[in-house]
Amino acid sequence: MNQNDILKKIDENLQGGTTKYFQAPENTKKVYIESYGCQMNINDSEIVASILLKQGFNTTDNLDEADLVLINTCSIREKAETTVRNRLKHFNKLKKNKPQTRIGLMGCMAERLKEKILEEEQLVDLVVGPDAYRDLPNLINELEDGRKAVNVLLSKDETYADIEPVRLNSNSVSAFVSITRGCDNMCTFCVVPFTRGRERSRNPESILHEIEVLQDKGFKEVTLLGQNVDSYLWYGGGLKKDFDKQPEEIKKNAVDFAALLDMVATRFPGMRIRFSTSNPQDFSLNVIKTMAKHPNIAKHIHLPVQSGSDRILKLMNRKHTVAQYKKTIDAIRKYIPDVAISHDMIAGFSTETEEDHQATLDLMDYVKYDFGFMFAYSVRPGTLGAKKLSDDVPHHVKLRRLREIIDKQQEHSLYRMQQFIGKQVEVLIEDNSKKSDKHWMGRNSQNAVVIFEKTGKEKPGDLVQVTINDCTSATLFGELMN
Repeated sequence: MNQNDILKKIDENLQGGTTKYFQAPENTKKVYIESYGCQMNINDSEIVASILLKQGFNTTDNLDEADLVLINTCSIREKAETTVRNRLKHFNKLKKNKPQTRIGLMGCMAERLKEKILEEEQLVDLVVGPDAYRDLPNLINELEDGRKAVNVLLSKDETYADIEPVRLNSNSVSAFVSITRGCDNMCTFCVVPFTRGRERSRNPESILHEIEVLQDKGFKEVTLLGQNVDSYLWYGGGLKKDFDKQPEEIKKNAVDFAALLDMVATRFPGMRIRFSTSNPQDFSLNVIKTMAKHPNIAKHIHLPVQSGSDRILKLMNRKHTVAQYKKTIDAIRKYIPDVAISHDMIAGFSTETEEDHQATLDLMDYVKYDFGFMFAYSVRPGTLGAKKLSDDVPHHVKLRRLREIIDKQQEHSLYRMQQFIGKQVEVLIEDNSKKSDKHWMGRNSQNAVVIFEKTGKEKPGDLVQVTINDCTSATLFGELMN
């Protein structure tokens, strides 16, 4: 089966809407892939599935029949790595029943621990970092020769621009498209710069091509992904840090994130466009104006702040102050009044006082975020925080402050959801409601989940008008307009 035949088969599976995993008839081996962590990991797993497809592997959701088990890991918090280690213990039984099964660790945890993980986790046969997935065929050959295999080399270029992902567990409505890799910010709490390398961007033409393929397959929504999408900068390839060394002619023709977003929204007016994740120091007025210009760009911005205290932000090596962050929020609301804004927040960072914590709660009151991702601080080995800062806030204090942040967010989430009651919103239908197959689940432009009763005329992928009549802090309930 050649590349065109493979893509044709993938098209057929996606259009059917029921097949979760692509099966090539001539493939005799099976790979089981689990993904943890961010959306980038999910997209990376889809890239890995595409690479392995050409190596004779079909994907499977049955762990017991797998010849190769891959866990795509996250290192952003200690809990994420603990989850993976507990999962590896579960594979003991699998290895006893089927000793020829090979276990592989991919992603950020693999990059952070490198060969060390082979000593710590005896079950692991394969270790491959986020930039080394192209080497999987060679690594698998090493496994077949009876050796353990490792490749954790980081790249200076966008690594997978020419690989079309196999959309694992796709709902055939929404898909992720990676536009950047790596991060240059060096926040003291974050391991990402060490596990995913320096910032580099993907050729815009390859991004547009991937979205065009998705549109042809019937997808209605794409999310542009990166550790820091607003830092996107294409000048012909290479690391972002080297941009200033380029000739003026090259600089003049460079494409930044606002320009890319405008390209995507203009070329695909029938698709809803989302993006994640942003950083305050890179979130420009041009991006805000581009969002306001295009109705098909979702009115939702995920803008992590991490703390409401300038002192803590400085210790975190964040490149913004609270005043600058508020100014950005004010500009967003000026140009996009009905926007939804979400956040990341860390409770109990090094030396955090009650005054610092109160400043965070005060900032939350100022913004009244629609939703957020909130965590107690955990030191990550290898980060600047682990090397230079003390983890001196008692665990019970971290948990109490986290609880207060969560309670505050639930209050604000309910407030934001209540603003939709009595209004008509456009909803992209994604799938059946988890609680009832008589109801649809979809999301509005602000990324709020909307549940409404089926009439039998609509289907996943349809954009419909729904009148909202009730809500919780997490979900809108409504009635389909005729």
